[in-house]
Amino acid sequence: MTGFDHRGADSSLGVQTPEGIEFVIFPAGFPIRACAWGIDCLIKGVLVIGLVIMANALHQVLGIWLYLISNFILDWFYHVGFEVFWNGQTPGKRIMGIRVVRSDGSPVNPGASFLRNLLRFADGFLYLYLIAFLCMAGSKGFRRFGDWAADTLVVYTARTRLPARFTSPALRQQAIPWLADIPAVVPPYPLDYEEKQGLLMFARRYPLLGRERADEIAKPWAAKLKKGDEQISDAEYLLGVAHTLSGIT
Repeated sequence: MTGFDHRGADSSLGVQTPEGIEFVIFPAGFPIRACAWGIDCLIKGVLVIGLVIMANALHQVLGIWLYLISNFILDWFYHVGFEVFWNGQTPGKRIMGIRVVRSDGSPVNPGASFLRNLLRFADGFLYLYLIAFLCMAGSKGFRRFGDWAADTLVVYTARTRLPARFTSPALRQQAIPWLADIPAVVPPYPLDYEEKQGLLMFARRYPLLGRERADEIAKPWAAKLKKGDEQISDAEYLLGVAHTLSGIT
């Protein structure tokens, strides 16, 4: 399990990936998660009511059975399906700008999503999620019982305000001066906050890594970014992307 450390009053967490890249994520607290949960409940309720009304128009018994079946499916597969296939987000989470990730910042997998949602019923067993609230209030990263068991976090998807030393392209390139000599590479798709932070951290640590270690760390990242230019190394490719990010965050 990858460790993480509490970082001050803003509740940010420093995360280190297995490749040794460090970045910062921002866990979502109880109020915003409760809003996302409420939106999802509203969506599920509208879907169930709509199906029941249509089924009742055909046959009353069919409406009862459809209510029971649809309620079961939505309770057990709505959250898991969206979290696995929609970048860790249900519609409610997407509206509120949060998503589920593993504790190392990587995307949530089907097993972890299923486990955390299975234990959602335990979290909500007593007085409208009182157990979840108490668990989140007393834990690092605002994790409920299901998150602890599945090794997951719910985090904000973006953070537009960077530290003061990175508030302009000139200052960012002073922080990573060698990027000015690296040809900029435009990433093939919009990167989220965690990916940007990871790439910029890689660039800052590059001089300390050595070429072989840097290429070893860069290889899975370059593959994920679908690197196509074989004339440059994986590390140079990531530095090129970091150069682009140093002026476009």
